[in-house]
Amino acid sequence: MSSTRQDAWTHDEDLLLAEIVLRHIREGGTQLQAFEKVGKELTRTAAACGFRWNSYVRKQYKSGIELAKRQRKERKLNNLPLEDKQPDTNQILEAETVTSQEEKKVWGFEELVAYLKDLYEKAEQSSMQDENMKTNEERIQSLEKQLYYLASENEKLLKDLNSIQADYKALINIMERARKLVELKDEDHEQKV
Repeated sequence: MSSTRQDAWTHDEDLLLAEIVLRHIREGGTQLQAFEKVGKELTRTAAACGFRWNSYVRKQYKSGIELAKRQRKERKLNNLPLEDKQPDTNQILEAETVTSQEEKKVWGFEELVAYLKDLYEKAEQSSMQDENMKTNEERIQSLEKQLYYLASENEKLLKDLNSIQADYKALINIMERARKLVELKDEDHEQKV
């Protein structure tokens, strides 16, 4: 089989990549060995696997990486032997995490896969939230533009109102003068008569 592929990565392939890389980290192997193993299983190059891990998958499993590193350190401290490099997938994985000084939890393969799926779903939700945030930011910018337009329109209307009020006062003054003039003419007329 050819070891070069051009198609997109699937969710299951990402899970397999994560599971094998985390196992190699936990067991003290190198990531390069993990990439080579995944590449053989998925008929991809080790470089493609390494690129996918570093560009996308690794970001989804930060806590899993820290857990695997702690387990590797604990295994070294306790002088536990390394497992076979190719354990049966039904075999229980040595995924121990210290939740307290006395309590330890052993994860099975199914639990680890469920954990990885949960992390993947959280990452998808996070990307959806990012899209929602981008949409909301665009809406905020649109509303800010609208607010700016309405504020300038309001300012123009206030100027027009002030101008109308000034014209109204001038008109009232003119009418008042005209009334007084009429009264003066009436008085003059009455005095003459």
